[in-house]
Amino acid sequence: MGIKAERRIHVPKRRARQIESTFAGAARHISELHKDLLAFEGKTEDKLKEHDKRFDKIDREIQGLREDIPKIVGDVMREVNAENRRRK
Repeated sequence: MGIKAERRIHVPKRRARQIESTFAGAARHISELHKDLLAFEGKTEDKLKEHDKRFDKIDREIQGLREDIPKIVGDVMREVNAENRRRK
């Protein structure tokens, strides 16, 4: 009866060690994955900041064109009208 009782104790303990070992491996894997995700997030943030800077530059250039186009068109129209008057 002593051996049966001992076996009843060892089997659950062995199973518990197996589960703990499996959990430790999974925890290590999750930890490594988390580190990879953090690194990816950092790289992504850097790329997004770079693209934001580019879009800001494009926005400024477009705003400059919005401000300059009326003057450019007006100058061209005055030039065309002046040429038309000279031809008449």
